[in-house]
Amino acid sequence: MNQNGNQPNLKIIPLGGLHEIGKNTCIFEYDDEILLLDAGIAFPTEDMHGVNIVLPDMTYLRENRHKIKGMIVTHGHEDHIGGIAYHLKQFDIPIIYGPRLAMALLQDKLEEAGVANRTTLKTVRPREIVRVGRSFVVEFIRNTHSIADSFSVAIHTPIGVIIHTGDFKIDHTPVDGEFFDLQKLAEHGEKGVLCLLSDSTNAEVPGNTPSEQSVYPNLDRVFAQASGRLMITTFASSVHRINIILQLAQKHNRKVAVVGRSMLNVIAHARNLGYIKCPDDIFEPLKAVRNLPDEKVLILTTGSQGEPLAAMTRISKGEHPQIKIRQGDTVVFSANPIPGNTIAVVNTIDRLMMLGANVIYGRDKGIHVSGHGAQEEQKLMLALTKPKFFMPVHGEHRMLVKHAQMAQSMGIPPENTVIVRNGDIVELGANRIAIVGQVPSGLQLVDSAGVVHDNIMQERQQLAEDGVVTVAAAVDWDGKLMAQPEVHLRGVVTTVERSLLQQLIAKTIERILSERWNELFSQNANGEAIEVDWTAFREEIENNLQRLVRRELQSSPLVVFLLQTPDPTPTRTYRRRRSTASVVSPEQSLSPINN
Repeated sequence: MNQNGNQPNLKIIPLGGLHEIGKNTCIFEYDDEILLLDAGIAFPTEDMHGVNIVLPDMTYLRENRHKIKGMIVTHGHEDHIGGIAYHLKQFDIPIIYGPRLAMALLQDKLEEAGVANRTTLKTVRPREIVRVGRSFVVEFIRNTHSIADSFSVAIHTPIGVIIHTGDFKIDHTPVDGEFFDLQKLAEHGEKGVLCLLSDSTNAEVPGNTPSEQSVYPNLDRVFAQASGRLMITTFASSVHRINIILQLAQKHNRKVAVVGRSMLNVIAHARNLGYIKCPDDIFEPLKAVRNLPDEKVLILTTGSQGEPLAAMTRISKGEHPQIKIRQGDTVVFSANPIPGNTIAVVNTIDRLMMLGANVIYGRDKGIHVSGHGAQEEQKLMLALTKPKFFMPVHGEHRMLVKHAQMAQSMGIPPENTVIVRNGDIVELGANRIAIVGQVPSGLQLVDSAGVVHDNIMQERQQLAEDGVVTVAAAVDWDGKLMAQPEVHLRGVVTTVERSLLQQLIAKTIERILSERWNELFSQNANGEAIEVDWTAFREEIENNLQRLVRRELQSSPLVVFLLQTPDPTPTRTYRRRRSTASVVSPEQSLSPINN
């Protein structure tokens, strides 16, 4: 009960997956308990230099970690489970429930990250019901998607039932024979669903999404027509697609070499769980297939999205140590680019073609189908569940709007529908849904070394756009330059001669020394300098150098100022938005950047 003696409302707080594709993360909060649903990643855009993955801002969960009672996982795609290992380094999650394949993949991630002891993983079966805390009872409902073992969930709360579809399409001929449990959805619809949160990814696409089985005859034709080596790239987690590809490899007597760690990992777990069925001898090590006739070889690889370090991208650049494209090779992209990856994918295709490969790609070839339902499937979801309130999720803004309009056309009043952004606090009561506030949201960027903070990204962006100017200067105890400052330009386009720029920089430093030195140092009774305020000197120099460089070069490169003092001084590094300065001792090199 709240302070007024009334029943508290349920809060729904999405931290990712809205107005974007990826990093799907959602909080359900009732009273003093939090239930998490999924915790995914997104992939960096081209301007996120050096970034490997993108996570949602988890400030709210760190601050409320004591409320977290558990997590439910809908399926094993990276945009739903990829962030969990990172989050467990910041706060514990008592228990995580999810389908068998997702839990198997997640166990590997947690062990590799060294955080497996910070949670308990529990697999669930279709229609299994689990309690999380006092406030939440979760029922897992089988759905169909592009990965095996995928669920929608019915979350029973003190104020009513919430249906979250997870990612879904309605596939009437699923590859694994596991049908969407539409009956259970209809049962909840008859009993009463307070709110539906539904996948909006294909809200702009009319009709129905084709069955995964529809790609089989088209891929079969590709296998039959390929006279040389065949290379296929698809999403590593597309278990159904991989199963079809392996069936066709058997049919056409091709041995399969699997390239890419994520692909190997998913296939191993899917075979152990029975979602991929094929004989052991269909697989061959990559070195072994080089001794086979080309028409007997299938290379199954990662890189369908043009990821910089993925195998297919490296092959297209001629950088893969074991695979080189040659005339007669057929390369198949059995995936469509996700938003933001189109340029990387087409560049990869171009490079492969220039190397002589026959590349098969594109929606018209029928070698890929979406894992998300189109408009008619979304309407069926609404018709079956008959929710009182509706909240479109998992999609960019236009997709959410289209989905909301669809719901309104089916009788849900506009005032019972909300279009939210990441970080919005949606308050849901028995008779009301509204956005009542915001929690911190945004991005957390991660590279191979850890979190990349805003100031670092700003410096990387500045380096990428305008380059860097390094200035190294030595000053003695009399406030005089001990030598001409060394100036180095990297990535800077300018018509200004370096010698002229060096003279201007030297004059600027000498002017500041002349005007400010008496204010910067302290002296003893004998008039000897005993201490210099190098911080104030550094700030004065860097501010002036910023203005000088910006004026003379007509650009805004990063300015790095290195100062050498006449006695050994501990190294100190100062960072600002557009400059970096260090005080270095005589033993350290005056010039950190080679010519």
